[in-house]
Amino acid sequence: MMEDFAVLETGGKQYKVSKDQEFYVEKLNGNVGDTVDIAKVLMLQKSDSEVVYNSGKVVLEILEQIRDKKIIVFKKRRRQNYRRKAGHRQSISKVKVKDIVA
Repeated sequence: MMEDFAVLETGGKQYKVSKDQEFYVEKLNGNVGDTVDIAKVLMLQKSDSEVVYNSGKVVLEILEQIRDKKIIVFKKRRRQNYRRKAGHRQSISKVKVKDIVA
């Protein structure tokens, strides 16, 4: 028997998810414990039924709001005495799939 799964898009990235799966996405609006509906579902498969495209929704629960590790951005042009250093930390959300609705 096939497992229910959905391919959703959030934060400009696509994720293949199944029920009770935990994963990280770019920051979603909401507090810890809130549920968020993602309506941009690109593909959906429930049980052994046929694949459905561009319909349905995925219900996510926000488990934590954190910041990812720091990325160092360094630019240099040789022999020009040009150096720039910057850091960036992306805000991310850890979410859990509560339900996949066809």
